Amino acid sequence: MIPWLDQNSPFPPLARALQEPNGLLAAGGDLSAARLIEAYKHGIFPWYSDHQPLLWWSPDPRMVLVPAQLKVSRSLGKRLRRNDFEIRVDTQFATVMHACAAPRMSQSGTWITDDMVAAYRELNQRGLAHSVETWIGGELAGGLYGVAIGRMFYGESMFTRVPDASKIALVALAQQLQRWDFGLIDCQMKTAHLASLGAREIPRADFVRRLQVLVNCEPPRHWRFDDDVLRAFV
Repeated sequence: MIPWLDQNSPFPPLARALQEPNGLLAAGGDLSAARLIEAYKHGIFPWYSDHQPLLWWSPDPRMVLVPAQLKVSRSLGKRLRRNDFEIRVDTQFATVMHACAAPRMSQSGTWITDDMVAAYRELNQRGLAHSVETWIGGELAGGLYGVAIGRMFYGESMFTRVPDASKIALVALAQQLQRWDFGLIDCQMKTAHLASLGAREIPRADFVRRLQVLVNCEPPRHWRFDDDVLRAFV
């Protein structure tokens, strides 16, 4: 059994998370900004569907990407050198979330509910949640969104309408985070796609130890990408 949280309940210790399903820690609570910030600072994130209660997770091991260790394949490098795109940040945050929520070929539903969109839009307005967007020909072609606390970035979801558009956004993000001395991009759970980009699994205990340092670092003064991000590939 997992505990049910009311509005004022603290999260249980991570050691109480289930092994199957991996990382399920608690249910209930709310998606207030205070609750979400507290969750992320402790390595916990919400993930649930419309027909489920609000569920909180902290899997072990944890999938992470060190910004400097992002792998750029030969084909992706060639795509970057075409330089026919523009990277924008936080210009269409809600649109990016809705695009990430759109059904995928392998999925029948989405975990990015209307309540999730509303909650993360509030974090965006507070300067804690961000979208990185790839624009091609004046159209939003792909991108990603996530949460930044201190010098830690928590990736939430990606989408693409044009091949490689989401990867281009990720490359831009990783390069800028490296310049800002961000230590990790949290990728949450293992996928072959993330592994191909250089993400790897680490024990949850190691993740939490690094997290406790990174979330207490001074954040960047402004969430603006340098003009020459991606120049190495052009």
